Amino acid sequence: MRIALVGDRSPGVRAHTRIPLLLDALRERDGIALDPYWIPTTDAGDLDGFDGIWVVPGSPYASEEGAVGAVRTARERGIPFLGTCGGFQHMLLEYARGVCGLDVAHAENGPGRDFLLTPLACTLAGHEVPVRLVAGSMIEQIMGVRESVEAYNCSYGLNDDYRRTLAGHGLVFSGHGDDGGVRVAELPGHPFFLGTLFQPELAGDGGRVHPVIAAFATAVTQHATQHATQHAAHQPTA
Repeated sequence: MRIALVGDRSPGVRAHTRIPLLLDALRERDGIALDPYWIPTTDAGDLDGFDGIWVVPGSPYASEEGAVGAVRTARERGIPFLGTCGGFQHMLLEYARGVCGLDVAHAENGPGRDFLLTPLACTLAGHEVPVRLVAGSMIEQIMGVRESVEAYNCSYGLNDDYRRTLAGHGLVFSGHGDDGGVRVAELPGHPFFLGTLFQPELAGDGGRVHPVIAAFATAVTQHATQHATQHAAHQPTA
C-alpha cells in the first residue's frame, strides 16, 4: 500500500523525524504495512497511483502549487487524504479555489489577493491546547471523545470571513479551539478527507500511533483492497 508523503523533507522538522517511527509502530502494533514515498512539493504532479496522500507539516512549502495539486488529486480521485498543520491549511486553500471558486491566497506564502489563511491572533507554535470535536463528525468518531488536548506548531489558520462560504460548499468544520477558531475540517461523502491544524505526529513518544493517523492508515488499506478487487474483476478469464 503506497502512500505519498508530500512535503519538503527536513531533519529540522520534528514531524518528519516522527513519521518513520509512526509507520513502524503501525506495522508492529496494528499489522498495517504502508510503503511511504517522500514527495517534494516541487515533484507532486502525478500522484494518481498512490493509495493514500498525506500532506505533512513543514510549510512554507517550496511549491504551493504542488501542495495544492496533491490535495486536488486526492479530492477528485477519491484517494484517502490526510493534511496536518500546513497540509490542513493547503487543504482549505485547494477547496476554496477548486470548489468554491475563490481567488484567495495564503499569507505565509507572500503577497497576494484576499487571504484565506492569516496569522492567528495567538500563535500555537509549541503549544498543547484543547480541541473540541463536533458530535457525530468523523473526527469525533475517530477520537472517541468530544475534547482532546493536541500539539500544535503553527501560526496560521482560517480567516473566519470565509468559514460560511466553505461550509456552504460542503466542507465540515468539525473541531474548534477554545476561541472558536477552526482546527479540523473534513469532507463527507469522500472515502477519507481530513485535515487537522494540530499535529498528530507529535503525540506521545512516537511509539503509539495517534487515532487520526491510524484511521488514515485503515482508509488506505480499504482503498488498496478495493482497487485490487476491481482490478481482478476486470482481468480476462482463461
